[in-house]
Amino acid sequence: MAAQKGLDMLLKMDISGTQTTVGGLRSSSITMNDESVDITNKDSLGTRTLLAGAGMNSVSISGSGVFTDSACEVAVRAAYQLQQNTTNGSTANSNLAFETFQFLIPNLGTYTGAFQITSIEYAGEYNGEVTYSMSFESAGYITFAAS
Repeated sequence: MAAQKGLDMLLKMDISGTQTTVGGLRSSSITMNDESVDITNKDSLGTRTLLAGAGMNSVSISGSGVFTDSACEVAVRAAYQLQQNTTNGSTANSNLAFETFQFLIPNLGTYTGAFQITSIEYAGEYNGEVTYSMSFESAGYITFAAS
């Protein structure tokens, strides 16, 4: 496989039934984790033994870029606010619905699923552009579709 352009690695959010690219991103990354469960014991003959399929799987996504106030940036910010879902200072609902995001890796495929928006940060220097960064954690099973 030939090298791929980072420009083509996209983070998308469903807005009114249309997968819309989060605008302004300069960099984005995805990390897939599979927690190991160590079941080493005296019968393991000094070799670590892991329990297959026992650990928790998780997917983390992060991105940063130039703030453009695009429709998708607004939707991500609104989804973050909805996650807070508090009334009079107390949590109103512990079963919050998280947004569905897609992470497209060129010539590999697309990861799709529900994610919690775990952080959004805005920054800016007096002589530069406003930037933002955001992080997401999987909140359920993440599917993969090969391209």
